[in-house]
Amino acid sequence: MTLDRAQLEKFLAGVTQVRALVVGDLMLDEYIWGAVDRISPEAPVQIVEVKRKELRLGGAGNVINNLLTLNCQVDVVSVVGDDDDGQFLLRRLKERGVQKHGVFSQSGRVTSRKSRVFASNQQIVRIDQETHAAISAESEDQIIAHVSASVADLDVIYLSDYQKGVLTDRLLHEVIAIGRNAGVAVLVDPKGEDYHKYRGACLLTPNRKEAQLATGITISDDVSLLEAGRKLLGDLELESLVLTRSEEGMTVLSADGEIHLPTVAREVYDVSGAGDTVLSLFGLGIAQKLPLETTARLANLAAGIVVGKVGTSTVSAQEMLAEIGLQLSDSDQKLISVPLLENILAGERQKGKVIVFTNGCFDLLHVGHVKYLQAARQLGDLLVLGLNSDASIQRLKGAGRPLIGQEERAHILAALNCIDYVVVFDEDTPLELISCLRPKILVKGGDYTPEGVVGRELVESYGGRVELINFVDGKSTTNIINKILESYRD
Repeated sequence: MTLDRAQLEKFLAGVTQVRALVVGDLMLDEYIWGAVDRISPEAPVQIVEVKRKELRLGGAGNVINNLLTLNCQVDVVSVVGDDDDGQFLLRRLKERGVQKHGVFSQSGRVTSRKSRVFASNQQIVRIDQETHAAISAESEDQIIAHVSASVADLDVIYLSDYQKGVLTDRLLHEVIAIGRNAGVAVLVDPKGEDYHKYRGACLLTPNRKEAQLATGITISDDVSLLEAGRKLLGDLELESLVLTRSEEGMTVLSADGEIHLPTVAREVYDVSGAGDTVLSLFGLGIAQKLPLETTARLANLAAGIVVGKVGTSTVSAQEMLAEIGLQLSDSDQKLISVPLLENILAGERQKGKVIVFTNGCFDLLHVGHVKYLQAARQLGDLLVLGLNSDASIQRLKGAGRPLIGQEERAHILAALNCIDYVVVFDEDTPLELISCLRPKILVKGGDYTPEGVVGRELVESYGGRVELINFVDGKSTTNIINKILESYRD
């Protein structure tokens, strides 16, 4: 079985409807990037000249970041300290759009921060400030109450365990039981040597080293790997087990057998964070009730992208489409369904990208069209073209049109560098499409007045605007048709 674009598009479109809860150890990941060109006179160590810093959500936040990047609906439950880092973490969650959460502050607790120093794209040192102490019984009660109150509205629960004290044995037992009783899948990114605390979960995602520690089985080849995997699967009463194997890919075990998937990365730079991506994608697939093998291939595709980046990273819908699109032509990558495009554009808006939209029939593409589209693209960061379907053109222009079918027109337009996405619509006007995509700039030809542009009031209602672009004089589909008729008239 291979993963095709239709499966990926359906999955990505469905992600926005998934309601996920992440429970676990929240922390901050600090990245310090610099350059090294000398040794300290004080000690035989490198001197790093700092160029830039970045502070991200870390720990369970890596799962949150992966889910938010794909525009999943995310709730978060955790405990942080009543310190500056704890307050910063809460602000960062709000900035990322996590309005609903159960992150509780505990007096005297230290919020975990891991600082990584990089020079020439290589990590040279990591500095940790954190606590491993278990959270208080009061904090446990708060988390259990929050999960109990939320579970009826959830599709999947993630337990992200970094052994920083949030996921106590009692808390794990209670949350897994709550999820199981409600029919909500509970997925765990495990840590430590004793995995009995995870018994009854739907799925675990240990790496090879973690599985070896948990089972006491030395994993040296595929046979011992499967032996360890089957032991965990049976002893913990799991539905599935995912053994991540860094650059070697992953092995998925269930009652139905095993699935072995090699990594799809073109080049491996950094495996940190790949496990969080795998966990995130498996949960989204299970929440959508996809077959396990399909889910595994989606997770493997995403992990292959992440390990090709430096630092703990996420994967976007665009990156997944581009990766699978390597098997396709460039024009195929730009032809996209409305639900999936909504998802992609929501992510682009969060990055501050300006989305431009225009629409039309574009029957017999000519230089006037091209110049118009190039000018439209220069108004923002992304140009989305709404293309009238054959049926809508026939209603607008008569039975003799279009001269070129919608699929061919779409591929021709998608081949233009100035166009980022093409979506076909069947209605007489693009108003419904504009309502879904919510562009910042709505573009039409200079033969329109602003008041006559369909969708103007809608776009202006949320702060957008209309732009009119003049066509090249004398260049039109009608003129081309008339010239052809005159040239070949008997």
